[in-house]
Amino acid sequence: MRAAVLATLVSGVFLMAAAPAPTNDPYAYMEEIEGARAMQFANDENARSLPQLQNDPRYAGLYADALKIATATDRIPGVYFAGDGSLRDFWQDAQHVRGLWRTTSLESYRAGKPQFRTLIDVDAMSKAENANWVFKGADCLKPDERYCLVSLSNGGKDAVVVREFDTQTGQFIPNGFQLPEGKHRFEWVDKDTLIVATDWTRGEVTTSGYPFVVKLVKRGQALSAAQEVFRGRADDGGYGVNPIVLREPDGAVRAMLVKRPLDTFNAEYHLITPNGAAKLDLPTKSSVQGYVSGRMIVSLEQDWAAKGFKEGDLVDFDLDQVKAKPAALNGALVLRPTSSQAVEQVATTRNRLVLALLDNVKGQVVSLTRGPKGWTQTRLDLPADSTVAITSTSDKDDRMLVSVTSFLTPSSQWLADAASGKPERLRSLPPRFDASKQVVEQLWATSKDGTKVPYFVVRPKDLKFDGQAPTLLYAYGGFLVSQTPSYASTVGKLWLEKGGVYVIANIRGGGEFGPRWHNAGLKLNRMRVYEDFFAVSEDLIARKITSPRRLGIMGGSNGGLLMGVALTQRPELYNAVVIQVPLFDMIGYTHIGAGASWVGEYGDPANPQERAVIESYSPYQNLKAGQKYPRAFLETSTKDDRVHPAHARKAAARLKELGYDYLYYENLDGGHAAAANLNERAMRQALEFTYLAQQLMD
Repeated sequence: MRAAVLATLVSGVFLMAAAPAPTNDPYAYMEEIEGARAMQFANDENARSLPQLQNDPRYAGLYADALKIATATDRIPGVYFAGDGSLRDFWQDAQHVRGLWRTTSLESYRAGKPQFRTLIDVDAMSKAENANWVFKGADCLKPDERYCLVSLSNGGKDAVVVREFDTQTGQFIPNGFQLPEGKHRFEWVDKDTLIVATDWTRGEVTTSGYPFVVKLVKRGQALSAAQEVFRGRADDGGYGVNPIVLREPDGAVRAMLVKRPLDTFNAEYHLITPNGAAKLDLPTKSSVQGYVSGRMIVSLEQDWAAKGFKEGDLVDFDLDQVKAKPAALNGALVLRPTSSQAVEQVATTRNRLVLALLDNVKGQVVSLTRGPKGWTQTRLDLPADSTVAITSTSDKDDRMLVSVTSFLTPSSQWLADAASGKPERLRSLPPRFDASKQVVEQLWATSKDGTKVPYFVVRPKDLKFDGQAPTLLYAYGGFLVSQTPSYASTVGKLWLEKGGVYVIANIRGGGEFGPRWHNAGLKLNRMRVYEDFFAVSEDLIARKITSPRRLGIMGGSNGGLLMGVALTQRPELYNAVVIQVPLFDMIGYTHIGAGASWVGEYGDPANPQERAVIESYSPYQNLKAGQKYPRAFLETSTKDDRVHPAHARKAAARLKELGYDYLYYENLDGGHAAAANLNERAMRQALEFTYLAQQLMD
């Protein structure tokens, strides 16, 4: 199987009724995505803000540098194993800004001169169909992966249309499997059968906009005739039901499961049988990670005291026993991380279980094999003090592809044998900026409750500790997502080379130390996340690395919410705030876009106790007149169907009402990434770093 990022199923409670939309919000009209008033506001704000940045003499150079990096042809291709023994990747450059889905042989790739064959030219297809297609991946039928379900998004939305593609002929299959636009979840069962979760009747979705009914679809069959095999409920939380097919390396199906989310982090797993669905005896805060050597691999994000397992454990189950007695499971411990460790990824090769681990936010990969006495592990010999990610694994053998990256060393790509543990470096990225004058440190701040919080600082070796260094602090702090070192291509060229300092904060809410780090900042404890961020900010100032005049912050999505909290709670600490595709109206968030799916993270405004906490930090409700807010830069995308653009629009409208200076950019495309192609990405980055230079360097 290809590597699967550790699922973010961590603590929370079952979804409660979503809070009703506030009736006294003067900017509620912003929630109509393409409403005339909302779009006029966005266009007017773009016309006001963009010249303030694009007319800056630095902008053109920053854009040129960002575009050169984004479209460089000497990037490392993101290749992955296909079942026929080939490698495939998705590639974008200056001539193919929407991208090419391509294939090549492993032999030619290892030799350094791969001969790629184009499978789909997304630019040409978009032009031919007069559409703004964004390639969202392809799911291919094992073992040979000839037939693929290709997902295409209009402008970058999460919702996709799905078409069946034949990689041998290079053509979409006439009258093949097709799904209309929607937030589908699907898997191949065999060449003529899919298991699909979708809105079978338009609008038949959960309160957060995701499907909850699963059916089997036969080739040539109308969707209306599909056979239902599982049904959740319309008030289920999370991201919708998700079918899972466990297979042998030869493609033979061993089991079909359905994951039914109850909220953001709680879920049930059901085994699909000829007699209906049978619920598995698993904690609701757990995740089925894969299948290898007859064992179903499960990660636990809560203690399972009755079975002797702890939060963070990796456990395996004999799949035959699971199928025989789904309501009475008995597992065995695979791995128990230490207090400084976290399991970041779980993947399988033909015969091996492979894990990417963090230890004090530094990566490693271990390979495990199961024998009569249980699992034994071997650590792969890869560069230390880096982020190490499993990018692909092979079902044909025990090989895998691994990426290694750190702040100042160009990223590299490795081919490793999980059985022998021997890695071979395939590619290294050429340097994108001059890192010779930089150094990386890992420092620790003390949060309000005494918790030690690590953060990385990338700074000049000869930094004068006088508080005058322009410093950009980035953080996320949610959904078990870890912030780990990665090669700072764009930041290096657009910021570090200009004399700036770059900081990544590993605050609670993330997964840097496993589920406990995430659980510590959920719902009623949300302020711990923000207190961690403020502690890192204050530590940077106390060490005289920077000062409030020179300290800027950046974050997107959940990190955009963090930026809004920082703006309204501690504005005296910062002179620049980049708020990317944010949540902002946390009292109304459950009825905006996909917001109801995040109740397990933030809590429900309909619950009085949880509402009291949310009200204490919700940026939209906490914007006030007469404050010394720094001039903020808000960014969003009209096509973002995950975090609705209304959040950023409302924030800007309220700032305008209160008389504050701010900047606003709404990309008409781009989805949750706020950029649909490489040109748009480079533009966004150039805007951001022009703003940061104005606020922190001038």
